[in-house]
Amino acid sequence: MNALFPAPTEVPPALYGKRERDILMRTMAGLATLRLGWAGLVHRRERLLAADDLRTQLTITDRHSVAHDTDVVSLTLRAPEGGELPRWFPGAHLDLELPSGRVRQYSLCGDPGDIACYRIAVRRIPGGGGGSIEVHEDLRVGDTVWVRGPRNAFPFVVPGYDGSPSTRAHFVAGGIGITPILPMMRMAQRLGVEWTMVYAGRSRDTIPFLAELEEFGDRVTVRTDDEFGLPTGADLLPGVGPGTAVFCCGPVAMTDNVAAAVRQLPDVALHSERFSAPPVVDGKPFQIELARTGAIIDVPADRTALETILETRPATPYSCRQGFCRTCVVRVLDGDPDHRDTALTDAERAAGAMLPCVSRCDGGRLVLDL
Repeated sequence: MNALFPAPTEVPPALYGKRERDILMRTMAGLATLRLGWAGLVHRRERLLAADDLRTQLTITDRHSVAHDTDVVSLTLRAPEGGELPRWFPGAHLDLELPSGRVRQYSLCGDPGDIACYRIAVRRIPGGGGGSIEVHEDLRVGDTVWVRGPRNAFPFVVPGYDGSPSTRAHFVAGGIGITPILPMMRMAQRLGVEWTMVYAGRSRDTIPFLAELEEFGDRVTVRTDDEFGLPTGADLLPGVGPGTAVFCCGPVAMTDNVAAAVRQLPDVALHSERFSAPPVVDGKPFQIELARTGAIIDVPADRTALETILETRPATPYSCRQGFCRTCVVRVLDGDPDHRDTALTDAERAAGAMLPCVSRCDGGRLVLDL
């Protein structure tokens, strides 16, 4: 990783063309991968707290509404002194530190080929925890913000590249779920991949980036609830058959419908991202002891440890609630955690780190340094 951003462990050759067709780019990608690996060894250090993550400061250089109802605002971020930013790949997000201290994840929705700026888009969610309200009401052009990333928990596996068995892509986006999908569509278009897309939402006034989607013509189908009613999984997957990779992002109900429909389709791959906490699966009740106060918290089988901690300590930091952003990391002083995250390393877990948004205890009690 470089001095500002965590680096990917590999440079995806799919950005530059198929491996077997471009020897020069294969060589460049290989050298870049070796350099990133060496930098990772040089800068590697143990990180147990989200606040320890590498951060950089960016300036907001553009801000405008991208939905007719004005409830979605787009922000363009650049380095204060100009210059290039670390490359990112479709599906990546930034951790944005807001003036209040809140940390929220927002997908990058600009052009991955533009290394001079990042773009995010945020929907105003009344009563949604304050992050979106703060972006809409407090951040203006000229303000500086701290970010961590880019990171990628929803990578675009390009059909026909890097060993992907799929031959075409189909994208499904619901409302603000368009943000990680839009860069994927642009990359598929540039690489000559066959693709289609269904964009769903309440109404045309509420869904962002409609003007940008017009350039893709009839590859994109816009399906709104006020015109067609609530979509079924089949409605969102027209023409999807063997050899298709489906990339889906949006509300839980929509992604669940798509997943159920894909399970009935042979030789169809599903890649998805949701904007809410997943349900607890195979949970068992356990207890948490807060070491600094001695308070005991009961965690039911169907609730997360973070939910119950927030009832006692509402100022506890958190963000994604899905086990990948590290914001809620705590230290386990005693007990055997059931780790269910995708962010912590084995060394960090051995040192006592745990993400209570998804991880649990297989019965018994955990003593946390809280």
